[in-house]
Amino acid sequence: MASKTSGKKSFRKRLVHKYRLLVLNEDTFEERFSFKLNRLNVFVFSVLTALFLILGTTLLIALTPLREYIPGYASTQLIKQAATLSEMTDSLSQKLTTNQTYLQSIRDVLTGNLKPAALNKDSIIEAVAREIDEQLLAASREDSMLRARVQQEDKYNPLSDDLNGNFVLFPPVSGLVTSAYNPEEKHYAVDVATVKNTPVKATADGTVILAEWTADTGYVLVLRHKDNLISVYKHNASLSVAQGDLVKAGEVIATSGNTGALTTGPHLHFELWSEGYPINPSNFIDFN
Repeated sequence: MASKTSGKKSFRKRLVHKYRLLVLNEDTFEERFSFKLNRLNVFVFSVLTALFLILGTTLLIALTPLREYIPGYASTQLIKQAATLSEMTDSLSQKLTTNQTYLQSIRDVLTGNLKPAALNKDSIIEAVAREIDEQLLAASREDSMLRARVQQEDKYNPLSDDLNGNFVLFPPVSGLVTSAYNPEEKHYAVDVATVKNTPVKATADGTVILAEWTADTGYVLVLRHKDNLISVYKHNASLSVAQGDLVKAGEVIATSGNTGALTTGPHLHFELWSEGYPINPSNFIDFN
């Protein structure tokens, strides 16, 4: 028991036992300065120095731009760029959704699953107004037939479009028109007889919004031009462009053929649509 007590006293004495640290001139052994130390002071000083270094390093990293050079820390510039890119991505996503919806509407029109009027909000307003007029005014049979005839003529009147006078269209092919534009029979196109593999050219500058194969019409191309004009090329033997490509007027985009179930010989089925309505291509293009 006495040995344990003496051991504790001896350890405590060693901690507080004083030492002198001398700094001497190497040549003359002259004392320059000295320190009185003990083991306890050295231990406390070492611990405080280590804590100060850790705290100082932490503050230096957290409160200064030096943290950007340490792996794992994102710089302020990168955070701003990420926020900007996130906003751009959201905007592009909305535009992509809008374009996909519009493209799906175009496909529905071309396949007959959607009426052309559905692409134009003005036609919906006109339809509602026409229904109200019929209910309130109770027009006579002759008057109703006349109004329907005038509305039908105006609907397919190419002179009402902005194409007249300021938009020149290039003939996609040259040949004999074997089937003319006839909206009453729902033939919203002209069929131009051609030799197989005749180059088919873009009627105007535009963007390819559809380039694919269908069972009824074979290889089909749909181009979108300025002023919401759309041109359609069906029954092609092959396609030279893909969806998303930009084309120039007169550029070869396909070769004519006889593909698809709804064809009786090599020809080009060519359609023009403006603002969701079909228009007569022969009023703007000379195919001969």
